[in-house]
Amino acid sequence: MKIAPWVRLSLRTVALVYLFILLVVPVSLIFWRSFEHGFGQFWDWITTPAAISALQLSLIIVAIVVPLNVVFGIATALALVRGKFPGKGFLQAVVDLPFAVSPVVVGVALILLWGHGGWFGGIESLGFRIIFGFPGLVLATIFVTLPFVVREVEPVLREIGTEQEQAAATLGANAWQTFSRITLPAIRWGLTYGVVLTIARSLGEYGAVTMVSSNFPGVSQTLTLLVHSRYTDDYNEFGAYAAATLLMFVAILVLVAMTFIEHRAKGRIAEASQSYTAKPGTAGSADPTESAASGGNNSSAGTAVLAGAAGSKEGV
Repeated sequence: MKIAPWVRLSLRTVALVYLFILLVVPVSLIFWRSFEHGFGQFWDWITTPAAISALQLSLIIVAIVVPLNVVFGIATALALVRGKFPGKGFLQAVVDLPFAVSPVVVGVALILLWGHGGWFGGIESLGFRIIFGFPGLVLATIFVTLPFVVREVEPVLREIGTEQEQAAATLGANAWQTFSRITLPAIRWGLTYGVVLTIARSLGEYGAVTMVSSNFPGVSQTLTLLVHSRYTDDYNEFGAYAAATLLMFVAILVLVAMTFIEHRAKGRIAEASQSYTAKPGTAGSADPTESAASGGNNSSAGTAVLAGAAGSKEGV
């Protein structure tokens, strides 16, 4: 179907205006209000002890949540795609539960489970505090960020199939070699995007953590809670804007770092592929990780597996 030029122009204009109103205008206003009194005042607001401790706490939560979600997310995706077991549909629904349930409800559920008088509330008698402490923040953040890695890795696993993995196992590769040389390189882009989404949600989560946090500075106050506390409790609008801008800076920095890591990793893979094909007697060979990541088509699958098997034998 051929679309008239004026229709395409109209659609683009509507999309750009929509994004400008919903994204560019609010973010620009926050930046403007943050620096309205100068950079010096902005620096003073983001270097207070409360702001520094909130930033440190948010980054520590990210450092704990992301590796856990990566490990269990990949395992869950492999189970959903490769496994056949009773209750598979139920597991699919559980993974999507954080998308359907309000984060506030998640916080209430954690209080009922781990709070005083809850099912596991007796653990507090041992001196290990979950709710209104740091562990509660970690649990709440893990729950709300659970689906991201799973849902980004799962379609990639379905797309690449199992032919290369089966061929590598036939040629003598063990389970770990097959995963590290074939499966992991093939899912690396979906995994990277899942990690970026997990980090962004961890940094910006508010609903669940506000229910399980005491909101004491230096104890269980994250950056999002600091923004809310300054705006509603302290009536410090400019301090709240400064904390929100700091949160955005951290998120942008993480995104830039992930993009840089992806670029470097892709460059190293390309260099390894060129050096491998340049060796005598290896004409027509391909780097196993590059071939596996290319989508798993039948024409390159055999080459990738043979290269992976050669690498696995060298490792043995």
